[in-house]
Amino acid sequence: MTTNQTKPSTPSARAPRRHTTLATELGDLMAVAEGEALAGLYFPGHWHPPAVGSIGAPVAVSGDGLFESTRRELSEYFRGERTAFTVPTATHGDAFSEKVWDLLAAIPYGTTTTYGAIARELGNVNLAQRVGQAVGHNPVSILIPCHRVIGSDGSLTGYAGGLDRKARLLGLEEPPEVAESRLF
Repeated sequence: MTTNQTKPSTPSARAPRRHTTLATELGDLMAVAEGEALAGLYFPGHWHPPAVGSIGAPVAVSGDGLFESTRRELSEYFRGERTAFTVPTATHGDAFSEKVWDLLAAIPYGTTTTYGAIARELGNVNLAQRVGQAVGHNPVSILIPCHRVIGSDGSLTGYAGGLDRKARLLGLEEPPEVAESRLF
């Protein structure tokens, strides 16, 4: 967990879920909330969508403080005005996935890492494939920045929201000096 994002404590009984659609520069995102925390943020065609029946009732963005905050922070991010998110999240993964997602949340804006580097940080370089599975199942795209994880050779590798979106997110975060040095 990072200081720029909060995770509520896991209650013994989960709050009812609700969902809405947020329009963004990368297309619509389905946002799923659980109480006052964001539990999911999914692109159309997402590789690992939420389970049928798990997203709760549809609600309007207006009048829902969490969804309004999520929309505002995403808009600021896409305009280049925000580098960290404060919207609380509730991910409910297994212990290993939660560790990986916490490490993802700590990747600074404008930087990337690899699956192997995360595995090494967890104490076992042989966990890279398992790290990749956890990264791919991150339920809160963008806010927990799984797009910042690339292949060991610098290539863009899997992204549950699509490689074109991953490239656009990385391009948005690219430091100016890097963008100026590119040949294409």
